[in-house]
Amino acid sequence: MNRMIVTSILCLSLGACATARDERMAQGAMIGGAGGAIIGGVTTGSAGGAVVGGVAGAAIGAVGADMTRPRNGKKHCYYSDTKQREVCSYR
Repeated sequence: MNRMIVTSILCLSLGACATARDERMAQGAMIGGAGGAIIGGVTTGSAGGAVVGGVAGAAIGAVGADMTRPRNGKKHCYYSDTKQREVCSYR
């Protein structure tokens, strides 16, 4: 029982250190993992397919969530002579 309490306190304290990016990736991994497990289980009809689908879905969900996150970096703009317009990028 004491190990369970210590483990719970440790997990909660580490979970409080997450940034918005970490939370977004974790949510993407959970959604992708659940969807992948359902699809993998239904298509193969076995638990192994559900596990493989869940792992693949979690990886794709985390990467997808990170790639689509809003960028809050500094805006850097310059005028491009070749494009004949202002080009902006975020760093």
